[in-house]
Amino acid sequence: MRILSSEEAKTAIKQMQSIINGGFTDQISQLDAQGQILSDPNVWDGPLADQFRGTTWPETKAALDKAKSELEELRGQLDQIAANIFSAGGAN
Repeated sequence: MRILSSEEAKTAIKQMQSIINGGFTDQISQLDAQGQILSDPNVWDGPLADQFRGTTWPETKAALDKAKSELEELRGQLDQIAANIFSAGGAN
């Protein structure tokens, strides 16, 4: 069985963690908040607003929720991977 943990792997993990922890999930939450505002017929109404409320936003919100959940899962996996790599000393 081959075990390899190169400096490139360490750097990639740190970069992914930085992106996720640096606010990417917060930006998804911000998109959700704005979508909720646009979904209010007292804020925006008409044929395009109806389409947004009925189709566009529900589909987009579901995708955003899934992405956020998967990012949280990835964050946990990255933490575990990083701990394993860094505790092994990065031996090639």
